[in-house]
Amino acid sequence: MPESNIQNFNHLKIHSQYSICEGAIKIDDLKDFYKDKNIRALGLSDTSNLCGALEFAEKISKTGVQPIIGTQINFKFNDTIGLIPLYALNENGYKRVIELSSLSYLKDIEIDEPYLNFDELLKPNEGVSLFSGTVNGLFGQLFEKGKFKEIEKLYSDLKSLYKDRFYIEIQRHGDANEKGFEKFNLSKSLTLEIPLIATNEVYYIDKNMHEAHDALICIKDKAYVNEKNRVRLSDQHYLKNNSEMSELFADLPEALENNYNFPYRCSFRPIFSKPILPNISSEKGGDADEILKRDSSEGLKKKFEKVFKVKNSNLLSNSNYLKYKDRLDHELNIIIEMKYASYFLIVSDYIKWAKKNDIPVGPGRGSGAGSLVAWCLSITDVDPIKFNLIFERFLNPDRISMPDFDIDFCEEKKGSCF
Repeated sequence: MPESNIQNFNHLKIHSQYSICEGAIKIDDLKDFYKDKNIRALGLSDTSNLCGALEFAEKISKTGVQPIIGTQINFKFNDTIGLIPLYALNENGYKRVIELSSLSYLKDIEIDEPYLNFDELLKPNEGVSLFSGTVNGLFGQLFEKGKFKEIEKLYSDLKSLYKDRFYIEIQRHGDANEKGFEKFNLSKSLTLEIPLIATNEVYYIDKNMHEAHDALICIKDKAYVNEKNRVRLSDQHYLKNNSEMSELFADLPEALENNYNFPYRCSFRPIFSKPILPNISSEKGGDADEILKRDSSEGLKKKFEKVFKVKNSNLLSNSNYLKYKDRLDHELNIIIEMKYASYFLIVSDYIKWAKKNDIPVGPGRGSGAGSLVAWCLSITDVDPIKFNLIFERFLNPDRISMPDFDIDFCEEKKGSCF
């Protein structure tokens, strides 16, 4: 491999602030760090989510660096649960990675850590590349349990399905048990003919941040810094430069070469788009606009009957009702004109569900409490006309971003919503 190639190490295992209580890298800081540097590619590998994927792709690409989108998902094999990194090589791969990440949160809501059964990896996953992961990942945990034959079988199955899209990952941070796991992996790479790839698990930008990151790990594990038997990582999880990584893996040129070539396999990054709301339907018929008008009008009538003690038969002769109806029509015109009917219906739907299932919901706060439509749909419990609240503070034709309701669910019962 040419000398120039070795000098371009691609950090594929970046953990941003979206790796909760694990990553300590702000994407803005990462963007500034690599601005004007001759770096070809960076890979995002946040744990258990893709929340930072769009922001990462947008901001990193503006620096001239190729963003590679990945994540680490927990997979369960027998009684062992651990992380495995996945990367999107193309748009189909990105959609599949998103699907797997979402499914992991639906598998077992009784367990704090989202996970999937390992069988999900043995399904057709076109456009997805797979790494074997760290010493603390699924295969690393199996190694610590002495499940060598099981690992070899799983490696072989993954190679059969993913072909050259499955890599055995080699890392050298100096963490506990890392050397033994590397020796095992080098052997399996040789016997099973699985390509090696050199990576570095990056949790912070500068080496001097190690102590602060160590405290962050303690927060995650609810441990004290001075505890003896707690998780400890070495001080090598920072953004090492090209020469450091090249020197570190000088004895494994093929692992460096695969790292260098990996970005050539990736041809997709998420692009910013306007929010896409789902289509809303009703047994009564009509599109979202018609449903919003109907539900809001029916809601207003119920409010007058319950709050003002005015029967439906007397509404049209009630001046107060006509005042409210004018305000309702005004708000509906703006909401429909700005194409936010579906948004109001979606928020109303899950708040009504929570209330029906005995999950306390706040009465409404912020500018959203100024919407009469929200009151009629039971999104809020505050009458905006009674308290002289202005709808335009919440939504008006000059507003660029989507409206945003501030909603408070009961802390003890809000987990039942998911």
